[in-house]
Amino acid sequence: MLRAAASAAAAGALVTGCDPTRDQDPDAVRRPGGPGPSGAGHASPAPARAARPPTRVPGLPVQIEHGPRNGRAVALTFHGRGDPRMATALLGEAERAGARVTVLAIGDWLDEQPAMARRILDGGHELGNHTLHHRDICALPAADAYAEISGCADRLRKLTGTIGSWFRPSQTRRATPLVTELARKAGYPHVLSYDVDSLDANDPGAAAVQRTVLDAAGPGSVVSLHLGHAGTVAALPPILDGLRRRGLRAVTTTELVT
Repeated sequence: MLRAAASAAAAGALVTGCDPTRDQDPDAVRRPGGPGPSGAGHASPAPARAARPPTRVPGLPVQIEHGPRNGRAVALTFHGRGDPRMATALLGEAERAGARVTVLAIGDWLDEQPAMARRILDGGHELGNHTLHHRDICALPAADAYAEISGCADRLRKLTGTIGSWFRPSQTRRATPLVTELARKAGYPHVLSYDVDSLDANDPGAAAVQRTVLDAAGPGSVVSLHLGHAGTVAALPPILDGLRRRGLRAVTTTELVT
């Protein structure tokens, strides 16, 4: 499966992350109603099982960067966009290791690949909001920024019954006070940041992604990763193995902080 995912990337599969300078290949983007990973149309996907509602943890800050440092868990969080075959391969690797992850989906990706919402939730993972179009949300006027948050929330609600567990702002590590307030208005009590950046969106290779994560992650860490990158798929098994050797387990963000 990993070789297939890497081949898809080499062939020009969609590879996008939080790097605002990365260009998308328009021929690689599947249009709504086009073939999904199996070649079948996805105009009317089976509804996903219900997602968790937004997580609310009294006593925690509005903007969360990490969980308890005295536990034995970490949260691997994935910015959700990219070739669905690669995303499916990554989720499969997590599941084989008994890990659960959090996917912060981009709304226009859910428009193109609505079946991925079901795949994520059926694997026991967590689903959240990473804006509608992945614009530089902290630089937008309030109305446009709110449309980015609420637009993705609407997609999630339609597909899963809730607006998802978390909101993470796009093209930034931390939200401004304005974006934080707009997220609360949209229904998200907390904004999900992170304390470990894998830098995998730069495609440094699997070994570099593995090294960056394992050098920085510790109890309570929230790690930022991306779907749609072959190096990330290949790096995930050794990352999970390295965490396990330290007595750490990968859980959803809600499990980490509650």
